[in-house]
Amino acid sequence: MSSHTIALLGPGAMGSAMALRLFSSGAGPIMTNLDGRSEAAVERAKASGMVHASYSEIVAKCTIIYSVVPPKEATRVAEDILNAYRELAEVARHDIIFADCNAVNPETIKQIAQLFTGTKIRFLDGVIIGFPPSDTNNPGIYVSAHPDDLSALDVFAEVSTKFGLYIISLKGEGAGIGDASALKMSHAAIVKGTIGICATSILAAQVSSSATTQGLLHAMSISQPTFLDIIVRLIPQMIPKAYRMAFEMEEVSGFVGGEGSKTFEGIAKLFERVAEAHASQKTRDGGDIDALLRFVDESKKTLGTL
Repeated sequence: MSSHTIALLGPGAMGSAMALRLFSSGAGPIMTNLDGRSEAAVERAKASGMVHASYSEIVAKCTIIYSVVPPKEATRVAEDILNAYRELAEVARHDIIFADCNAVNPETIKQIAQLFTGTKIRFLDGVIIGFPPSDTNNPGIYVSAHPDDLSALDVFAEVSTKFGLYIISLKGEGAGIGDASALKMSHAAIVKGTIGICATSILAAQVSSSATTQGLLHAMSISQPTFLDIIVRLIPQMIPKAYRMAFEMEEVSGFVGGEGSKTFEGIAKLFERVAEAHASQKTRDGGDIDALLRFVDESKKTLGTL
């Protein structure tokens, strides 16, 4: 059993898998807040070794808190933790490490970090790169800290590693809050930006004609088959996550700045369209999702003949 009591806020696919890894590795029950969560989310949390607690209970008992929520919820969750902490009696306030592991840009993470100034909560800037933990996978969790909080970073890395997570500490001259988030934004710009550009191009071809779409598929197969593989693997994964990716691309836009930001603003709008269609279950109705999935299906057939 761990000498640390751990909470993980956000029992989604990534958060619940991380909690299960921590729990299975001996960290003990992982506290979380399930207020307003769906029945499916509650069941997923229970199966991952998570137990429901109020924010007041979490700040009173926990020494390490991970925040793994959709980007647009990151600030609200940090404020909920801080408000609960302030309601504690002065004598009950103890040192807490709060690791914000969400896909927000450096300016956003610095604003969130500023909220904790003057408290006993040590704030860490963290990001997750890769798929959820499983028997065959362990994503990298990159973490940076204010120079005054390097000891908290070391404790976080030691405890998280002990209980099965893969932590990469970002240290060195000039390192601080915002560096991990900058890494996430750069990575997302390349990976998710590429998915967005591929989807945009497929839909633009479809607007022209089905002949254009078939021509695009053929041209990609003879010139860039690697991109077809990316389309086959990543576009189906993007569709149910588009609501999160839209906000993430807005954060990337702010990170990139200048003329380049417009590219990611456009990708964010595309992801919003896909998210709305997915939410309304318009998947095979001739709309955007239908067009994307048909291109994926044809790409699979084409790759099978190469």
